[in-house]
Formats: sequence, structure tokens, C-alpha cells
Amino acid sequence: MAKPRIGVIIGSTRPGRFGDKPAEWIAERAKATGEFEVEIVDLRDYPLPFFDEQASPAYAPSNADGAKAWQDKIASLDGYIITAAEYNRGPTAVLKNALDYAYNEWNNKPVAFVGYGGVGGARAIEQLRLHAVELQMNPIRNGVHIVWADYAQIASGDKKLSDFAHLNDAADGMLKQFGWWTRALKTARDADKTAAKAA
Repeated sequence: MAKPRIGVIIGSTRPGRFGDKPAEWIAERAKATGEFEVEIVDLRDYPLPFFDEQASPAYAPSNADGAKAWQDKIASLDGYIITAAEYNRGPTAVLKNALDYAYNEWNNKPVAFVGYGGVGGARAIEQLRLHAVELQMNPIRNGVHIVWADYAQIASGDKKLSDFAHLNDAADGMLKQFGWWTRALKTARDADKTAAKAA
């Protein structure tokens, strides 16, 4: 049986962003479990205009350049781990925009978050979990929160994420829960496909 395909989405496109570090770290830890095929999905590689479509992609095809490529990438994955910076107590605009540019492709798949910034990105993640529910994803409970004290040491190059035992423990707990939901939801989606073909 093929391993589930997981996308680690870097939720920022700013020059000099921090997001590459947690994305690479959590991707390596996810690969190390042996449960997933893992790829990093960089929003810089999927430039999308500000959402200005006639309708949500839940109801009509998107016309914007790049929208189809983004939707195809999301459709190809069985679950998502998103790095979430916190701006003004919320997620980045580019990440929210990317979420809005797909709908059916997100449905019935798990999503987990690695946050950083104010209170470890917790406020951004809480908002993203609400968005995920509306997109019919399953946002899991456990997450990783990189608080300012850790962030400063990592951003300065004094330490790596893997040097922090509490972050490694949080990541492993998140990945264990994420793995359970990934398997359960993939089994259910596969059963739906089989039933649809038989109908």
C-alpha cells in the first residue's frame, strides 16, 4: 500500500522569512516516521493574485493564472502540515488567500500546524483551524508553537529547532496524531471512491 502523500506548506512568502526553517525541520521529522511521502510546498512557487473570482472554487472553476496548478497540487496530497507565522494576531494574508483558492481539493483531509511568532503563533493557528473546518478539513488538536524565546535563538543561528527537546516532543506528538487521522481519512476517501465507481 502506497504511503500517504503529505505537503508541508510554507505559509509565508516574505524575503528573509523564517518559515523555511520549521518547514524543513518538520518535513524531516515526518519522513523519519516512515509513514509518509513528504514534500515541501512553497507558496512562492504558486503565485496567486488576490482572490477576486466570480464565485468560490466550491461552486465554479477559478480563472486566475496559477489557480489550476495550485488546486492540482493540493488535490495530489493526502494531508497538510502548514507553517503559520502570526501577523497582528492572525495568519498571513498570502496563506489565507491560498486556502481560498481551493475547496474540494482540501475536503476530508487532515491538517496540522507549526506556528511561530506571538505566543508561538497560537492565535493565527486558532483562526486557521476555523478556516480548515469550513474547507471540510480535519484540523488536529496537537500543534507545535515556537515562542519568541526559541525563535530568537533559531533566527540568530545560535541554535537549530532540533536542539529544543520540547519542540521535538511536540512535533512527535503532533505527527503521531496526524498520522492516525491521515490513515483514517484516506481509508474513508478510498472507500467513497470505490462506492462511487460501483454505483
